[in-house]
Amino acid sequence: MRPDEVISRDLARSMASLTTELNRQVGVLVHRSGKVETVIVGDHDRIVIPALSQIRTAGGRLRGLRCIHTTLGNAGPNEEDIMDMACLRLDLMSVLTLADGFPDLLHTVHLSPGRLDDQDWQLLDPVHPSSQRQSCIELIESLEGEFARMRPVRDVNKGHDRAILISVSTGSKSRAEDSMLELAELARAADVQVVDRVIQRRRKVHPRFILGRGKLMEIMLTALRNGANLLLFDQELTPSQVRSVTDYTDLRVIDRTQLILDIFASRALSREGKLQIEMAQLKYMLPMLSTRDDALSRLTGGIGARGPGETRLEIDRRRINDRIARLARELKGVSKQRYHRRNRRRKHDVPVISLVGYTNAGKSTLLNTLTGSDIKAEDMLFATLDPTSRRLRFPRDVEVIITDTVGFIRNLPADLLKAFESTLEELLEADLLLHVIDISNPAWRDQVEVVENVLHKLELDRLPVLRIYNKIDLVEADVRLKVRDGVCINAHDRATLGELLLRMQGHLE
Repeated sequence: MRPDEVISRDLARSMASLTTELNRQVGVLVHRSGKVETVIVGDHDRIVIPALSQIRTAGGRLRGLRCIHTTLGNAGPNEEDIMDMACLRLDLMSVLTLADGFPDLLHTVHLSPGRLDDQDWQLLDPVHPSSQRQSCIELIESLEGEFARMRPVRDVNKGHDRAILISVSTGSKSRAEDSMLELAELARAADVQVVDRVIQRRRKVHPRFILGRGKLMEIMLTALRNGANLLLFDQELTPSQVRSVTDYTDLRVIDRTQLILDIFASRALSREGKLQIEMAQLKYMLPMLSTRDDALSRLTGGIGARGPGETRLEIDRRRINDRIARLARELKGVSKQRYHRRNRRRKHDVPVISLVGYTNAGKSTLLNTLTGSDIKAEDMLFATLDPTSRRLRFPRDVEVIITDTVGFIRNLPADLLKAFESTLEELLEADLLLHVIDISNPAWRDQVEVVENVLHKLELDRLPVLRIYNKIDLVEADVRLKVRDGVCINAHDRATLGELLLRMQGHLE
């Protein structure tokens, strides 16, 4: 077809004839050049647009394809048509009505760069296919220009992900907002730019899409206008939910668990840390493998092999399981090395003090101030992953080893906690745990509860614990007066650590 027409008269007549003969809707996906890319045969009431991953896309925000399909009724685009157009970023969605088996009116709708009459799309006046006056390609290019003007393309493609944060809550709004703030900090730690945040409260989580389809369409349009390429969910998603949202929105989808694993993977420096993270990632990835095998029965057996052989899915699963087993053996060897080091410390009768706490509470900063070290410490979640030990001499000429461990977080992935077992074994040998608490955080009580629950799971709650309330310089004096079960400090100021040193030494005597 000519690029300036939505549909040619000949194609409209052919589609109308086929629809009448088959009593089914017929659709086509057309490239901006006018080439028909895909023909779709639906049923009497609807068509289903196939996966578009193999179809090339045009530059800019829209996909570069428009969909035209027939209908056996007299109505134009329905809600499902509009959702398909929004989620697949189609240039246009057109519905061709029929009269006595011939083309009647062409109803066309397109996405709107700005909301019009509280809608995110605009319906054009219906026309007969032979009476099209407006140039199709000019309309699409003007829409593309408006989307680009709202968020210039060059600002999007800088190598950084641009994400929309999504939280679907069945609980209180305040708890969802606190969790969303933490998700935003996790995104910052992963060098992801946040362009919008969406919180939806529902009585029941949608089993397929997590949130409602209407809200999903709004999110897709927001992504289109802001150049977002990533949906980041605060909840842990099932493999089928990830696939459903990805297929429906054509955007990358990750959940909180995968984000934490990605942060750990980018921060781990030691060989042991890298092994632990790889094992946790593989265990997370294993159930995420798609159940679909495009090759159906891809053969791998040689001569004499019986049956169809292994499918691609089975091969991937076997390889991942083999790799997990190999990593488990390597980590077991590392664990033995740690055990021998702990034995040497016990022989020298050197007391061990371990720092624990919520991530970004200030554990590494405190270790640096106490021991004069230069361990990486940033105002960022999970800035430090690999455990670090330093010697500390008390004023009464007593020497101890103080160890910094990975910070905890709400809903810490179970596979990650399992992978870090060998590292957290260090805590079992501690004579004293220092629980560092960020008292300047409004949710510090919830963070304390999270840390205590993790310590209980690891059977570490039997060890003596000293609470340390950090960042007192950021809170009012009345808040400090209410703290009676620990020590208040500023980890950056050594002058505030005097009472802490005395309490630590008193616990060890």
